Amino acid sequence: MNLWRIGGCVDKFIGKLFTPAARQSAALIAKQVHSQPEMGNYGSHSLGIPAGKGPNLVGCIDLMDDHTIRGNFLRLYYPCEPSGKQQEPLWIPNHEYYYGLADFLKHNRKFVDYILNHLYGSYSIPAEWDAPFKTGRYPLVIFSHGLGAFRTLYSAICIELASRGFVVAAVEHRDGSASATYYYEEKAKAVNKVGESTSTSSSALPLDQLQRKWLYYKPLKEGEQEFPLRNDQVHQRTEECTKALNLLTDINMGKPVNNIFPVNFDFTKMKDSLDLHKVAIMGHSFGAATVIDSLSKDVRFGCGVALDAWMFPLEDEVYTKVQKPILFINSEKFQWVINVLKMKKLDSNEIQRKMITIMGTVHQSFPDFTFLTGTFLGKIFQLKGTIDPLIAIDISNKASLAFMQRHLGLEKDFDQWDPLIDGQGEHVIPGTNIHLPSEPKQ
Repeated sequence: MNLWRIGGCVDKFIGKLFTPAARQSAALIAKQVHSQPEMGNYGSHSLGIPAGKGPNLVGCIDLMDDHTIRGNFLRLYYPCEPSGKQQEPLWIPNHEYYYGLADFLKHNRKFVDYILNHLYGSYSIPAEWDAPFKTGRYPLVIFSHGLGAFRTLYSAICIELASRGFVVAAVEHRDGSASATYYYEEKAKAVNKVGESTSTSSSALPLDQLQRKWLYYKPLKEGEQEFPLRNDQVHQRTEECTKALNLLTDINMGKPVNNIFPVNFDFTKMKDSLDLHKVAIMGHSFGAATVIDSLSKDVRFGCGVALDAWMFPLEDEVYTKVQKPILFINSEKFQWVINVLKMKKLDSNEIQRKMITIMGTVHQSFPDFTFLTGTFLGKIFQLKGTIDPLIAIDISNKASLAFMQRHLGLEKDFDQWDPLIDGQGEHVIPGTNIHLPSEPKQ
């Protein structure tokens, strides 16, 4: 099974872009497409990540509570007060993320960096960096990214949820499934007379005494079976989602948090701000498998939203352990029979399990690339379907909000979108568009 199909957000796109024929014109296309408005069947709108539609301004920060590989690493989106700075963070925060894609695809780092920087390097996300937290009480969503992705690539979804009154923690996984991620090592360690390090604190060192240690995508070794690797990874991902929830729980209790990054954000304002009886987990592709595994292990997650789930990493035993509601939101073009049948193992008469399919969508209709690539390249590299990507993500977000209101007991107006949960509405169908084999007669 090709890696692009099982959850990489950009690998098929990049792979095609750097074929010998494409190399000759890639830089020119990059410059032209980056500056052109989106045209075609979708009308005309500029390329860019859509802003949240809810009543709240959205702020964001990065949070790493321990410089070592054992710590949490996440991007936090939250309702905010105006900062006055109006500083929006770059969508791709470091060149090393391009390098990770290049290594994975066995292409030259400088060339990949050059092209992708022209295509995407100047984009920012519509959220205020390091803005003051808006006092309130909010439900929480933990978000898990797909294979080959990282914490910033689903900012449109996370920003929309935050604008609707959620705090969202987008985890960057360190299981080897991200194209790249990092932690910190000490630049120098004090060594005592017996040769043992005297530096024992995992979180107290200032940033100027640390240096980044990059971790790149972990490929399959020659002859290595894929399932054991992916199964180990999904369990680590689940642990990282649970650790993120633990961290947010501590912050909610008013415990001091050490953030490696130099932000002015006042975490004390988050004390008692999270309704920890209203916690959901959400993810795309490999991240959706992480949703299922997390629901089977951590009862604090009240429900899950699985976006175009890739079920391969999950062992059979997990299905009977999930006791929470799940909404599967599938694209039209990604799913296949075996994968959908695994989703249907979670069907239940007692616990609500819903599945819908958004017609005209592709697997990459959920990450941000779909909003930042023009129609020409978007169609060729399957970053866009036949539906306007803004309409597609709006359907997905509204269905997710309605489902979370229903199962987290939110006092909102998201129930106006309840019909979407049942696959009722334009561009959406109940269940799957995949023809499944008939069940044998009893």
